[in-house]
Amino acid sequence: MDCPIRQVGAEQMMVYPLSQHIGKPAKAVVSPGDRVRRGQLIAEADGHICAPVFSSVSGTVKAIEKRLVVNSGSEDCIIIENDGLEEVVSGFGSDRELDSLSADEIIDIVRNSGIVGLGGAGFPTSVKISPKNAANIDTLIINGSECEPYLTADYRLMLEKSDEIIKGVKAALKVLPNAKAVIGIENNKPEAIKLLEEKTASEEKISVCPLKTKYPQGGERQLIYAVTRRKINSKMLPADKGCIVLNTATCFAVYEAVYKNMPLIHKVMTVTGEGVNTPCNLDVPLGVSHRYVLETAGGAKEDVVKFISGGPMMGTAMSSLDVPVVKTSASILAFLKDDVAALPQSACIHCGRCVNHCPQTLVVQMLAKAVRSENFEKFERLGGMECIECGSCSYVCPAKIPLTQLCKQGKAKVHEMRAAN
Repeated sequence: MDCPIRQVGAEQMMVYPLSQHIGKPAKAVVSPGDRVRRGQLIAEADGHICAPVFSSVSGTVKAIEKRLVVNSGSEDCIIIENDGLEEVVSGFGSDRELDSLSADEIIDIVRNSGIVGLGGAGFPTSVKISPKNAANIDTLIINGSECEPYLTADYRLMLEKSDEIIKGVKAALKVLPNAKAVIGIENNKPEAIKLLEEKTASEEKISVCPLKTKYPQGGERQLIYAVTRRKINSKMLPADKGCIVLNTATCFAVYEAVYKNMPLIHKVMTVTGEGVNTPCNLDVPLGVSHRYVLETAGGAKEDVVKFISGGPMMGTAMSSLDVPVVKTSASILAFLKDDVAALPQSACIHCGRCVNHCPQTLVVQMLAKAVRSENFEKFERLGGMECIECGSCSYVCPAKIPLTQLCKQGKAKVHEMRAAN
């Protein structure tokens, strides 16, 4: 958390998955052999819930093919050979004044810049900030809690790019005419709270709300309740309760798009864990491999047994580091022991710890039982769709039952059943 962000250059071969967001994959608009520049559109949005993809380097398109991604699956990716010239598209980085832009123009800029939620979900930001009831939105919540252990990228952004984040917030407020913004920051980040309070002291529509340090405080439902005392469930959108939630890194990306004419082509990540030689925060171009980022950071110790992309609670264990950094990549964590596999799984002893620690007050062991018996109607009836997949139940379970994973399976099956009907 005390390590300033440092820049990382691109590697020779860059990989850009067409799916880096919730929704339909983007559609490639380049072909092998094409020459591209930094900031150039290489895949366009193919539908409403979708986001375009841009090249973070100049070079030549070598292929469009299946490549391994973080979740150990394979997806269509655009492969670009970096020529190292860093030639940019026309207008890239040129200044733009917020006052000269209408609300519709701001939404179009955010949409056409490929910005999605950078807190992990990857939902297209342009869709989020343009709800049907925009006039009824009274609270824009900026998520600066970064509640997952180990992660510090957003914290460093708040310290080093506070002015830019505030400008991004102002751009979002311009499309939500009746809203005021509240920056929610956990109280284990006093320097960020102090700095942003000073920066927003004269702002009538932006304030800072210190939050209790409590996982999963950064979850959308938990954050909305902590700031407004309004409750959200799985059948509702935050907009139904007059709220929109944006991550601090997303606000910085909005700033770059609106004020500097720059699409989303880079990301700040944390590289840390007991197995990392030099814990740090790095600003990396999208498309580089996790292996390249780790090596640039200083490498890992030989006895690392587990790498995770994202936080330890909700992140994804990686079977390979040769996977690309995408818009939702948050970190690389390296561990010298695997707490998940340290003890064998045993039978549920009905201790109730999963119930006591579930932020959604679900009876998790009954949900897990329903999934294992393939009774998905019961899973849904017991409230399984309210699971936010925070990982708390799996973490506290003395029997080491993969409760979160079972709930994920149950939710996926219910979604599949709903789609079939």
